[in-house]
Amino acid sequence: MEKVVMVGNSTAVQEFTLEGFPAVQHLGKVLFLLHLLAYLASVTGNSLIITITWADRRLHTPMYFFLSAFSFCECGYVTTVIPKLLTIFLSGKQMISFAACFTQAFAVLFLGATAFFLMGMMSLDRYLAICKPLHYLNIMNSRMCILLVTACLSLGFLLTVIPVIKLSQVTFCGPNVIPHFFCDLGPLARLSYPESRSIEMLFYNIASFILFTSFFMTVFAYSNIVVTILHLPSAKERQKAFSTCSSHLLVLSLMYGSCVFIYVKPKRTSRLDTNREAALVNTVVTPLLNPVIYTLRNKQVHQALRDTVSRVKLQK
Repeated sequence: MEKVVMVGNSTAVQEFTLEGFPAVQHLGKVLFLLHLLAYLASVTGNSLIITITWADRRLHTPMYFFLSAFSFCECGYVTTVIPKLLTIFLSGKQMISFAACFTQAFAVLFLGATAFFLMGMMSLDRYLAICKPLHYLNIMNSRMCILLVTACLSLGFLLTVIPVIKLSQVTFCGPNVIPHFFCDLGPLARLSYPESRSIEMLFYNIASFILFTSFFMTVFAYSNIVVTILHLPSAKERQKAFSTCSSHLLVLSLMYGSCVFIYVKPKRTSRLDTNREAALVNTVVTPLLNPVIYTLRNKQVHQALRDTVSRVKLQK
């Protein structure tokens, strides 16, 4: 039952209903199992990257430092969204309190924004490693890496807290059904009539800034990387240089593709059902594939994992 409180002559919504995926709700138990397995695999894979990076000194490099920070954001992101989706699939409990909804919205946007800034930093890291190899270690020292990650977190927080606070101060007196499987600021803003248009534009501008800032860093980095690789004398050197970037480019393609589709296209012409499907890819599939993409052909990670397993066996 919808909880409301009186505000003047109107009622203010105190709970929201997450619509989820009503067309397939009859498959709830099957979808619960599939998403639970995907969630556990995603958390396990990203946690494994963090653990191996910190446990093996050979991986104490800027690239793996940024990667472990990115994996941490991915763990937090899926943990913010998936458990509630599992509850909807298993028990059909779609209600979420006002406070919990805005906490989830903040966490999703903050972790997502930070992840995009980190991907931009990883692009610049690859640029320095390939295009400026003689100065790489002097520039990307441990202090600079910590500073850059802190900057990503701070910028993500500042850009997130503004629209969330502005939207949370609006009185929701109309419908309380969010046509999504989590509290996203876009669908929430549509319920905040008559302020919906201004808040949607604020959110659109912030999302565009986040995506295009990261995209600009990536384009700058990889355009220079391509030029440098093409000037390498041998095909073997070119292949080796490109192999260090291929995993990062694949993850970037998955992230940009789904997020641009969800957040940057004109809202008035978007279909919410399609947005939900794209958001599901970004929330479930991408965090699941990231550990696989980064470790599948990575000999350093393979060796570090084997050495870690061997040390664990010896300790037993």
